[in-house]
Amino acid sequence: MVRIRVLVVDDHRIFAESLAAALAAEPDVEVSAAGSGPAALRCLDRGAAEGRRFDVLLVDADLGAVSMQGMRPPTVVPDGPAKEGLVDGISLVAGVRSGQPAVRTVVLAERDDPRRAALALQAGASGWVAKDCSLSRLLTVIRGVLRDETHLPPALLTGVLRELTAARKHRTESERLVESLTPREREVLRCMVAGLGRKAVAERLFLSPHTVRTHMQNVLGKLGVHSTLAAVALARRAGVGPVDLEAAS
Repeated sequence: MVRIRVLVVDDHRIFAESLAAALAAEPDVEVSAAGSGPAALRCLDRGAAEGRRFDVLLVDADLGAVSMQGMRPPTVVPDGPAKEGLVDGISLVAGVRSGQPAVRTVVLAERDDPRRAALALQAGASGWVAKDCSLSRLLTVIRGVLRDETHLPPALLTGVLRELTAARKHRTESERLVESLTPREREVLRCMVAGLGRKAVAERLFLSPHTVRTHMQNVLGKLGVHSTLAAVALARRAGVGPVDLEAAS
């Protein structure tokens, strides 16, 4: 019998253990649990190293909500691996999608939220399911996402489609602005997305700091923004990724 390997990620221990026990009662399901994003990443890496990769990740939509009180929420980085410090559910989904794309992720939520559900799908999730859904429903979703199906509650469909349409509109506008940049300005923008400062960009591109400063000012002006952070956010919406820092080292 082919067994489905499931990892439950939830920082509410009683819920995680109860759900894991219920799923483990199924003859074709093998379950593990993790209480945080970093712990989940360690489980995934260990499973991959041992040749026993997980198939499905069930992630709490509010993962890390308690520990994040008073802190700035982490940023979703769809095109980069998840770091040890990422704790929220959607960031974890994005990191897993980048690092282990074969793993399917399903977000478990206590409430319907079209905006967050849309963000989860954009980050790479295959489903958004209510925490209080029946076990049979959850098993249907788990088996469905392994067939490359996407699962959403019917009540969320209209709202999620509206959010995705709006996001696509913003992306199209962002793409148009990025296309107005010269090849050199796009290269500078990719360096900005990678988090490089003016001096580092100058060293990488063999330019003077003054020339880099001019290029950065031109990038901000053409994109219609007033800060590097805003330029990076717009670049990500347009699908612009960072330069490969390792290739230069």
